[in-house]
Amino acid sequence: MTLDQQLLAAASGIVAASHRCYQRGWSPATSSNYSQRLDEHAIAITCSGMDKGSLQTAGVMAVDLDGQPLTDGKPSAETLLHTQLYKRFPDCGAVLHTHSQQACVISRCLSQCDALELEGYEIAKAFTGIRSHETTLHIPIFTNSQDIPALAAVVDAYCAQRDDLRAYIIRGHGLYVWGAAMNDCWRHLEALEYMLECHLLEIRMQA
Repeated sequence: MTLDQQLLAAASGIVAASHRCYQRGWSPATSSNYSQRLDEHAIAITCSGMDKGSLQTAGVMAVDLDGQPLTDGKPSAETLLHTQLYKRFPDCGAVLHTHSQQACVISRCLSQCDALELEGYEIAKAFTGIRSHETTLHIPIFTNSQDIPALAAVVDAYCAQRDDLRAYIIRGHGLYVWGAAMNDCWRHLEALEYMLECHLLEIRMQA
């Protein structure tokens, strides 16, 4: 299969995920970015400035794992946050980054915390490898920065210290989640967004 054929196949899945994220209110306007592995050297990723509710396959391009374009287009400004995950986790096949209200609000409320611990949720079993609700899902929270190479390095250093990470949040910005394939990644995202909605409801009820 040629690069163009691989890209088109991956772009179709990315577009479907994009429209679903937009419909859920997780990716308003041109926010968010999504990617899928093409092979050990390349990924498909959304182009910069694409409206996620009307994204088409032409709005997805290929880059190498250093973020350099392999096809026409301008890659997302946050491309290196995607390629970092593909480099760090060989079994990573897809990455979804959303800007949901719950991820933004919770991370701002936890201004003094560097991680969110989600415990006791039955839906945590949607994550590959989790078989019981008696599990603590550890979600690190990183300080937002426009210096993406530096931020990617911070995330990578954290990932190198733990083998149980499945997602992370950039404070006041959004959520990154990944999986072995796009279907796995979407399942992880949907479950985590649900848990974040529940957690935010708890915060409101305790206020």
